[in-house]
Amino acid sequence: MTHTARAQGATIWLTGLPSAGKTTIARILAGRLRSEDHRVEVLDGDEIRRFLSAGLGFSREDRNTNVQRIGLVAEVLARNGVLAVVPVIAPYADSREAVRKRHEASGTPYIEVHVATPVEVCAERDVKGLYARQAAGQLTGLTGVDDPYEPPLDPALVLKTQGQTPEESAAAVYAVLAERGLV
Repeated sequence: MTHTARAQGATIWLTGLPSAGKTTIARILAGRLRSEDHRVEVLDGDEIRRFLSAGLGFSREDRNTNVQRIGLVAEVLARNGVLAVVPVIAPYADSREAVRKRHEASGTPYIEVHVATPVEVCAERDVKGLYARQAAGQLTGLTGVDDPYEPPLDPALVLKTQGQTPEESAAAVYAVLAERGLV
């Protein structure tokens, strides 16, 4: 009987503005990883807010708490051999840095990907109608419009999605995983 080494997990954090393409890229990437028999979980920001972070608002403090909760879940999964794909805005650099440090402390790979879609393109896509609601005065605190978004200073990868398909973006993330020996 042969024993294979336990699969190495990692957290792949896709940060970017609303409607940047994070969730679409995450789903395509997860599908490819699953087809290769990797253990994968997509920790979708909207889903997490409904359950794990129910009751949190969108103040800086609540956003930070939300990101830390997601970061904990991702790190636990990754530490246990799962590829945790996290399409979550996480607008503040210090929140993302705290998540990175948590991974570092446990020796768990953390790959930050900036889905760097310009706000004008995101507003055109407006998947959830947030930009339209903000423009109509029905919504305040929209990340990248009237609430800050701090782009990562040193991400593992920057995706300019306005110039490539979601499949190409997912392939670029996969290439980084391959380069680091994670797939």
